[in-house]
Amino acid sequence: MSTLALSTETTVIEEQLAAARAAIAERTTVTNVVLTACGGSYAVMMPNEYFLSTTATTLETHAFNAAEFTARSSKLVGENTVVILCSHSGNTPETVAAAEHARSLGALTVAFTHELESPLAQASEYVIGYQHGPEKSESYVAPALLLRLVAGLLDDREGTTLSASIDDAVAQLPTLVGDVRHAHTAPADAYGAQYKNEKLIYTMAAGSNYGTAYSFAICLLQEMQWIHSQAIHAGEYFHGPFEVTDRDVPFIALVGLDETRAIEQRAVDFVTQHSDRTLVIDANTFGLDSVDESVRGIVSHLLFGPALRAYADALADHRGHPLSVRRYMWRMEY
Repeated sequence: MSTLALSTETTVIEEQLAAARAAIAERTTVTNVVLTACGGSYAVMMPNEYFLSTTATTLETHAFNAAEFTARSSKLVGENTVVILCSHSGNTPETVAAAEHARSLGALTVAFTHELESPLAQASEYVIGYQHGPEKSESYVAPALLLRLVAGLLDDREGTTLSASIDDAVAQLPTLVGDVRHAHTAPADAYGAQYKNEKLIYTMAAGSNYGTAYSFAICLLQEMQWIHSQAIHAGEYFHGPFEVTDRDVPFIALVGLDETRAIEQRAVDFVTQHSDRTLVIDANTFGLDSVDESVRGIVSHLLFGPALRAYADALADHRGHPLSVRRYMWRMEY
């Protein structure tokens, strides 16, 4: 674990972020990056895999579920690898094992966690704390900090000039997220009242937004509301899933600003013609004019999460099913 002080104070987080970035830059042999976690933390990795894969010219990038990363034991992983991990509690067994596995192979490990004395923090060389809870700053939550680390990595390894624009966008998040939440409060409440008895809701997106749709499906709907769901990749929609589309089948579809917007829009054009129960959330409504155009596509995923959370909160309220209720998770051995 890094010898830096562990804290979620902003000045310390900045020091931790800078130290991890410097360590990656100093390892001149790096040829690949692995992003690995489980559940919602794994979903946070997906936009960054997209960002790296669409921007880097020399680095190979993969995002893996942590258990699969360890089980695969890829021969590509070694001293030439940076492994970035995330676990909110820092106790996720599969993610801790992934950190230990990566270090045993000589990889450089960087962990994001809210629990700074956790097993994951102990198992990783560099630790970046992030804020959580009602007093948090949206500029210092895990997705925002991870995006900043990746932008720095790209600047240092690929010669891009992205960090300044990403840092500026992340600094604006408290205002941007507040505006998005306000804009979706009333629509979300109406949605919760209308859809409170649904047994199934599909989600759909592509590119850097697919991870957010995936997280909403498996974490907010399945885990926290016990509503059946599947995250459908908008590019795959026409290769099987669109056959379940019908007038009474509910969908939530995201339309972002990255290179895959046309793929998402094509799916939306079809689903809105054949389902009367489709909610479309378009990043064009997020007020991103103040964000550098070159990074709006990747930044928009940071706003889909808060927008969707408004709908999850409203569903929980109207269903009388708090988001904290679980049947199995943390209640038994599994």
